[in-house]
Amino acid sequence: MTATASPTAPEPRLDRRRFVADLVARLPEDALVVTGLGAPSYDVFAAGDRPGTFYLWGAMGAAAPLALGVALARPDRPVLAVTGDGEHLMGIGTLATIGAQLPPNLTVVVLDNAHFGETGMQPSHTGLGTDLVAVARGFGIREALRITDPAQADDLATRIRARAATTYAQVLVAADEPPRALPPRDGVANKNSFRAALGLHTF
Repeated sequence: MTATASPTAPEPRLDRRRFVADLVARLPEDALVVTGLGAPSYDVFAAGDRPGTFYLWGAMGAAAPLALGVALARPDRPVLAVTGDGEHLMGIGTLATIGAQLPPNLTVVVLDNAHFGETGMQPSHTGLGTDLVAVARGFGIREALRITDPAQADDLATRIRARAATTYAQVLVAADEPPRALPPRDGVANKNSFRAALGLHTF
C-alpha cells in the first residue's frame, strides 16, 4: 500500500489591526511611514496618527516605490512601507529597483490576507500560489521573512530601528474587516504634514 502524504497544515494568520498597532507602537519617533490604499491606511491611522505618515488614497501599487524614494532621499531616517498584498502585487516590479538599490533604512511590510479587500474580497495571487518572500529574494532582497507570530513585531521593529539592511516582511493576516478608521482625505494637507515632518516648507 502506498502511503499518502498528510496535508500541510495552513500557516497561522494574525489579527491584522493588532499586529499593526503593536508594530507602530514600537517604531522610533523619527520613522517615516507610507501606507498603501485601503486597510493598511486604516490600520496605521487606527494605531495613532503620526506627523511622519503619508497615507495613499487610490494610488494602487505606489506604496513601495514612494517609500523607496523617501528612503533614498533621507538615509538618516527609518522608512517603512505598510501595504497589502493586492496593492503590492499591482506594482510588484518595484522590488527589482529596491533590490538594485537596497537602501538599508527601508522596510516593506505586506499585510497579506490573500484577498483583494477593497474590491469585494476576491482571492489574490498569494492565495493562488504566489510566494512573496521567494519573489523578494529573487529580486535580490536577502532580508525577506514571513511573519506568522505576533511576537515577531518586536524583532521587526528592531530591524527598522537598526537601519542595517533593506527588509521585506510578508505578514500573514486573517481576512477580516475591522471597523474602518479613515485618515484625512485632504491630499494637500497630507502632503504638507509629511513635508513638515521632513523639515520642509510648503510651496
